[in-house]
Amino acid sequence: MTTRMKNLLVATAAAAGLASATLAHSAEPAAPQNGPARNVVLVHGAFADGSGWRGVYNELTTRGYRVTIVQNPLTSLADDVAATRRALDRLDGPAILVGHSWGGTVITEAGVHPNVVGLVYVSALSPDAGETTSQQYEGFAATPDFVIETQPDGFGFIKPEKFKAGFAADASDADAAFLRDSQVPINMSVFGTKLENAAWRSKPSWAVIATEDKAFDVRMLHSMATRIGAEITEVKASHALFMTQPKAVADVIVRASQDAQAASR
Repeated sequence: MTTRMKNLLVATAAAAGLASATLAHSAEPAAPQNGPARNVVLVHGAFADGSGWRGVYNELTTRGYRVTIVQNPLTSLADDVAATRRALDRLDGPAILVGHSWGGTVITEAGVHPNVVGLVYVSALSPDAGETTSQQYEGFAATPDFVIETQPDGFGFIKPEKFKAGFAADASDADAAFLRDSQVPINMSVFGTKLENAAWRSKPSWAVIATEDKAFDVRMLHSMATRIGAEITEVKASHALFMTQPKAVADVIVRASQDAQAASR
């Protein structure tokens, strides 16, 4: 074998080794860049979509968080949980899972996902495993300003004339009208679906309660938050506080992230 051929074989082997090392390195999952609990997943409730989280999104991304907004189909609890799990599956590390209103039921079921290290309930429902969402209303006052009209196909809308008073009293007339006219109906049968999991039994929880909420008896919100052992923050706001009070909501999410991070050390 000539010297030239030997040198060529050595060079080829070296190149192959470098390529293998590069391939092996690139196959490794990227390490999270922002540390524990720097991911936040936001889950909207009934009669709305994810766009209402824009203010909270802006607050959190400005502070360095990676934010994912789930778009619930509102067709069944299983479908909404599946949408949330898909979002959680894509994350590169621990997350705080946040739900507004009906979204609280969704995060209660979906929050057992291993990426979730904390739950934030924003004027939200929090049933236990084996319970239905509708059971949470038992024993609490009716909400005459929050009127749902159920269509023949079983999907419900908030009555247009009652929308601002019942859902978004502290929003501007223009914003309340936009929310009213962009309503996403929910399959009313979801409120009778029993949960299989209650993530709040194994994950720390925080609750943001709107003191002027007309969708729920505020006593009901406090009762649920107390039962799950949540750290409670009250905010003077309507049921639409996820949109109208973004800084207050984001502040609680950040606190949840920091506390969850400290607990993981």
